Amino acid sequence: MDQVRTGELIKQLRTEMHLTQKQLAERLCVSDKAVSKWERGNGCPDIALLSALADVFGTDMQVLLSGEINKNESEKGNMKKLKFYICKACGNIITASSEAAVTCCGARLTAEVPRKAAENEMLQVEETDGGLFLTAAHEMTKSHYISFVAYLNDSTVMLFKQYPEWNLQVTMPLFRSGRLVWYCTECGLLYQDLRKK
Repeated sequence: MDQVRTGELIKQLRTEMHLTQKQLAERLCVSDKAVSKWERGNGCPDIALLSALADVFGTDMQVLLSGEINKNESEKGNMKKLKFYICKACGNIITASSEAAVTCCGARLTAEVPRKAAENEMLQVEETDGGLFLTAAHEMTKSHYISFVAYLNDSTVMLFKQYPEWNLQVTMPLFRSGRLVWYCTECGLLYQDLRKK
């Protein structure tokens, strides 16, 4: 633990919550001098206090020990930033709103990094009877197919599972903005943004 970085983080989190050093100290049953000492980097919280401190700030002990908020901590709640973990062995799809430790079929999975679809890779989007109809010219063979399509906006996630035997056809409610994300077994995770018309 870098006590200077941890101290700076404690101060940042405390001020974001509009707590004084004394108020934080009271929640932890320590003196305000101890909080001041931590924030100046002249010491660090006792290991027994880290769990309570993490609870007060709504974070975890690992964040406090590292002394920095992971970029994904600040993105919690924005579904457009949803992480997709896909198991190559069984096709399982696991989502998380920030980085997570995910395993499936005995292997640790890493979040797929989406890339913007090229013009010829994009899904075709048509408006029909108050909804959207999605299709793709993508081949759907047993070894090369789109396994799912997801719609994301700031507060909504919809996931549509696809199978190799199907031609990709998805009907969903009408949304004029948001993001479409899909996973191709050979090309990886792709996305395109829906634009308001």
